[in-house]
Amino acid sequence: MFKEFSALLGKEIILELRGKYALGGLLLYVISTVFVVYLSVVKVTNIPVWNALFWIIFLFAATNAVAKAFVQDGKEQLLYLYTLASPRSVIMAKITYNTLLLVTVSLVTYAFYGLFIGNPVENTWLYLCTLILGAAGFSGTLTLLSSIAAQTNNNVTLLSILGFPVLMPMLITLLKLSKNAADGLDFSVSVKYLPVLLALNLIVAALSYILFPYLWRD
Repeated sequence: MFKEFSALLGKEIILELRGKYALGGLLLYVISTVFVVYLSVVKVTNIPVWNALFWIIFLFAATNAVAKAFVQDGKEQLLYLYTLASPRSVIMAKITYNTLLLVTVSLVTYAFYGLFIGNPVENTWLYLCTLILGAAGFSGTLTLLSSIAAQTNNNVTLLSILGFPVLMPMLITLLKLSKNAADGLDFSVSVKYLPVLLALNLIVAALSYILFPYLWRD
């Protein structure tokens, strides 16, 4: 299974490096959105508003990034993969690749957002840790939902409808933890949210590992 996982992950990375359309389009979307916010408000001094705007931008970027996880693969390619690899290798490779993609997008968003709008974050390391956990959680949830939505014609619409309520518990936790990091509160105040995020990420990964073979069979 590890060989299958490595080969599939390498395939996803090589295709991205060859095309560069997904990453380039995402970065263009993020930078242009941040610049529009900059033209509208110049500088946000209110930390809750700054934090909320950041996660809104990243949430839409993540949804656009992961929406193509199974949509871009044609039926012929999926059928070919079905004969070569186990479904668990496929879903784990997709989640890992999308996690790497979203971590990159989140860091670029944070850099440009701080450059244009200002960066009031006092605990930078905790905020970056929150970004990485959030990217991993968004990747696992949206990749699984993308595999479900790919079974229908209106896959992107269905992904948006399913994604928002499913991501809500994770998003609420991310907002609280990132606000504490931005405010510079003591680590003991925020430490209770880290196990929650880790647990949500593990639950999503476990559900993907267990449920995806049934979707793959269809």
